[in-house]
Amino acid sequence: MQYDAVLFDFDGVVVENPSSQRLYDALGRTYEKFGRSGPASETFQELMRGDFESLAQRCHSLGIKTDSFCAQAAREMVRVQREEVERGLRSAYDDVAAMRSLEAPLGIVSDNHPTVVSTLLDRFGLRSLFETVYGCPLTPDGLSRRKPDPTNIEAAIADLEAETALYVGDRAVDIRAADNAGIDSALISRPEADEPDLDATPTYQLSSLSQLPAALR
Repeated sequence: MQYDAVLFDFDGVVVENPSSQRLYDALGRTYEKFGRSGPASETFQELMRGDFESLAQRCHSLGIKTDSFCAQAAREMVRVQREEVERGLRSAYDDVAAMRSLEAPLGIVSDNHPTVVSTLLDRFGLRSLFETVYGCPLTPDGLSRRKPDPTNIEAAIADLEAETALYVGDRAVDIRAADNAGIDSALISRPEADEPDLDATPTYQLSSLSQLPAALR
């Protein structure tokens, strides 16, 4: 099927996923900056879910201003992801080259921080491929837009003036977000990735982005 636009998740689709352990460590350092200790892995999961209320409650119990904590967490998490790239620990996938053969305009809709997405697109020379790019800052509004909320997908579709669109992701939450936006979806299950626990059915299932052009003919 031909689409007016094709949108992509970022981590695990365009670039390799960041190290969860390094992100936990970044949150551990965030607590230390405020002279506190806290459950880094639980805090990470709250951020991934966009659960600002739980995070705010945790900060309140520790006597930390939530906006200050989120700003410091963003700095730490952006820094560690930049370092991963600089040290050669994280790269773009080779099959991203297949995107160049797609005729529809392309966009990125990611739950990662906008600064990370922008930095990595520039670093890997991919900026020119995408006409619109969305990330999620660590703010109440940014966290509320995390998938499966369809707000950023809908905004990207509007940017590209598309009536039909496809969203390509690697997690169940990506498929739910596409469903919530009322568009088709493609699930990419890379051989090295854990099998996602699906609670929604994608329109297409792929093992590589190189399969996408043929699937859309």
